[in-house]
Amino acid sequence: MEMKIIQSPAEMQLQAHTWKKEGMQIALVPTMGCLHAGHLSLMRKAAENADRIIASIFVNPIQFGPHEDFDAYPRQFQADCDLAEKEGVHVIFCPDTKGMYPHGFQTTVSVGTLSQGMCGANRPGHFDGVATVVSKLLHLTSPDVAIFGEKDFQQLAIIRQMVRDLNFPATIVGAPIVREEDGLAMSSRNKYLQGEMRTQALCLYRSIQSAQKKVAHEQQVVAADTIIEATKKTVAEAGGKLEYAVVINEHSLQAETLVGSSSVLAIAVKIGGVVRLIDNSKLFTTMK
Repeated sequence: MEMKIIQSPAEMQLQAHTWKKEGMQIALVPTMGCLHAGHLSLMRKAAENADRIIASIFVNPIQFGPHEDFDAYPRQFQADCDLAEKEGVHVIFCPDTKGMYPHGFQTTVSVGTLSQGMCGANRPGHFDGVATVVSKLLHLTSPDVAIFGEKDFQQLAIIRQMVRDLNFPATIVGAPIVREEDGLAMSSRNKYLQGEMRTQALCLYRSIQSAQKKVAHEQQVVAADTIIEATKKTVAEAGGKLEYAVVINEHSLQAETLVGSSSVLAIAVKIGGVVRLIDNSKLFTTMK
C-alpha cells in the first residue's frame, strides 16, 4: 500500500472512518517532524499494535511560549516522509495551522495538577497546547492505540490522564527512550547542539547514571535531596543551566522524599543558554 499524504482534517477523518468500517486497527504516532531514530521506534511499536499506521507531522504553535523556538523549530518534511514510508507508515497527516485552528478557534483542553510542576512551571500554557492538539488528533484519526515516547515523561502522564478523564476509546502506549551511543536522549532539538554544546549536553545522562549507581550501591534508603544536589553539581560543572531536577513518583508525578521502587529522576537543562533538553529514568533499574 502506497503511503498517502493527507493535509485536510476532514479527509483524515474520512480515511480513518473508512478503515474502521473495514475492521482495521489504527495506530497514531503524533510528531512535530524532524524525525530521528526515536520517532522511528514509535512507528515500529505502532506496527506491532495495528493494521494501519498514521504519523502526524504538525509543529503545534499553541504549545510554544512567546520566547520559545516555534519559528526556528527544525523542519524537514520530505526527509520525514521518506523515513516514515520506509517504516511502513500508511498515512502522513500534515495539517496546516489554519486547518487545526480555524478563525475563531477558542476551545482548549487543560489537565490540572499533573501539568503544574516540572516543565509546566517554566512553560505556562505549554501543556494546555499539548492536550488540545492531542485531543484533536485523537478525534481526527480515531486510533485504537496512540504511541508516545517516554522521554516526555510529564507529557505522557498528562495524555494518559486526559484520555481517561474524557473517555477517549484509545490505548496510550509509552515507548522507551532511544539514546545516542554516548547516552544522549534523542531529540529533534539535538540538531541545535554545536561544538562544545554537544559534549555539555551529556550532563543529563551522566546525572542519571550517577544517581542510579548511588541508589544501587547504597546499603540504606537514599534521600531524594542527595540525588538532586548531585545532579545540580554535575550540570553546573558541565556548564549547563539547570531548569529543574526532581525525584518524583512515576504514577502521580508528586515529589518524593526518599528514593523508592517507583522513583524517577527527571531533569531539564538549558545548554548554551538556548537549547532546552529533558531526560528521565527510573532510579531503581532492578529492585534489591
